Amino acid sequence: MIWIYFTILILTLLAIDLGVLHKKGQELNQKKAALETIFWVSIAFLFSLAVYWIYKEGLIDNPRHLTPGGAMVKYITGYLIELSLSVDNLFVIAFIFTSFKIPAKYQHWVLFWGILGAIVFRASLIGVGVILINKISWMTYIFGFFLLFTAFRMLSHADDDEEDQQKMSNRVMRWLKVSQQLNGNKFWTYENGQRLATPLFAALIMIEITDIMFALDSIPAILAVTTDSFIVYSSNMFAILGLRSLYFFLAHMLRKFHYLKYSVFAILVFVSIKLLASHHVEFPEWFSLILIAASLTMGIVVSLQKRKQKVLRWKTAKRKAAEAENN
Repeated sequence: MIWIYFTILILTLLAIDLGVLHKKGQELNQKKAALETIFWVSIAFLFSLAVYWIYKEGLIDNPRHLTPGGAMVKYITGYLIELSLSVDNLFVIAFIFTSFKIPAKYQHWVLFWGILGAIVFRASLIGVGVILINKISWMTYIFGFFLLFTAFRMLSHADDDEEDQQKMSNRVMRWLKVSQQLNGNKFWTYENGQRLATPLFAALIMIEITDIMFALDSIPAILAVTTDSFIVYSSNMFAILGLRSLYFFLAHMLRKFHYLKYSVFAILVFVSIKLLASHHVEFPEWFSLILIAASLTMGIVVSLQKRKQKVLRWKTAKRKAAEAENN
């Protein structure tokens, strides 16, 4: 029954997002995006209280006999993991919108439908992942080595991401019959009596494909925290719900947080070690939560500090050049 109520909650939140927060379909400015980001993050953390209550009252199957407090901590940890791994996704989304020349006023519309697709795809992947890790004990090693490989590949091929995305975009353009013109916020148009996909639909397909690719990393990562289906799915959903407003909030600042990729790398390495050692060592949940929060905080602080130093060097160089010119 809780699953039904949770699904209704997610659909209600999506309806509020589209029918109330973005009813006019206007471009989302940074101030509004910041307020919406706070709203979605607050909702996600408030739901941790619901998780506590659900497990306290025994309203859901609890085969791992999680305590209410333990379930709440695992949910928050999973949510932070999903949110942190979504940072890379934001860079890809920005590139997709730029590649297909999607105006800012239509970007939220595309992301909204992308979320609906992600709900279905992630539910399927989570179901498969939970079954595999519960039925096959050595699957934790497979997931662990896969995440370790992903972490080092992400770090060593960071500069190749845009090239890879461009190749994928070109394949999508060849596969779909895509018009060069937009048709408002519609995904289809007619040209010379022929039905064609608009660039909005091509961007949507790309976002769905990349979400599946990122889910292959993020879902094994959260399975290192817990294999409880409800906690895994709910933390995933709330991270996805907040992804759109977070994208618009950070849209003009993504490049400022260059060192966040090292935070994501550290988190991936940690969860891969946790998976590989799961049969021998059990890391306390408070340790996982602190490490993930500290990694994210350090990535943000270092990024802003390096950005500040870069700006100061630029201003110093500019001042010296002006002084030299005057002399």
